[in-house]
Amino acid sequence: MKKTVSSEQMDMACFSGEEMSEVPVENKRNKQNNWRSRISYFLQKSSSKEAHSSRRKAYRPTVEEVNQWSQSLEKLLSHKYGQAAFRIFLKSEFCEENIEFWLACEDFRKIKSPAKRASRANTIYNKFIKSEAPKEINLDFHTKDTIIQNLQVPMTSCFNAAQKRVYNLMENNSYPRFLQSEIYKELWAISQGKGKYLKS
Repeated sequence: MKKTVSSEQMDMACFSGEEMSEVPVENKRNKQNNWRSRISYFLQKSSSKEAHSSRRKAYRPTVEEVNQWSQSLEKLLSHKYGQAAFRIFLKSEFCEENIEFWLACEDFRKIKSPAKRASRANTIYNKFIKSEAPKEINLDFHTKDTIIQNLQVPMTSCFNAAQKRVYNLMENNSYPRFLQSEIYKELWAISQGKGKYLKS
């Protein structure tokens, strides 16, 4: 019997970056048509939490925030909600592995323990780098070979070249499309209180 996944579960996985391998193929094809529900879910789940209150206030990006996201990919990725919105967009284009790898590299560079670094390096390699990895990114042979050599004694710079390539790919391809996308336009409208999917 085929396992089904609800729309809410798909949206939760989209926002949190959880694995989507159990989602049936036909649902994956429909993901591109479901970005509106993801934005709605994102705005509700990205709410600010009061320290001593269970009440949630739906997050609404400000005009200044959304404008900053259009200034550079760096500014977009440095903002928690901008990063999440970009991730939703990449998921709709079936290339979310790029931002997931980039974020994994950002976290990897913060690891101080050599033992933990070695373990995480192998995890990143198995998930994103090796041939037929579950979320394999597009890298040339030379870059892959350099990473394999670096895995012997992984330093914090182990994935720098690959991360730079992926960043450039997002900056030159995905990011301009994001700024022209219905997702960004809707978030811009929401920031001005005009979005069709703005929830009270």
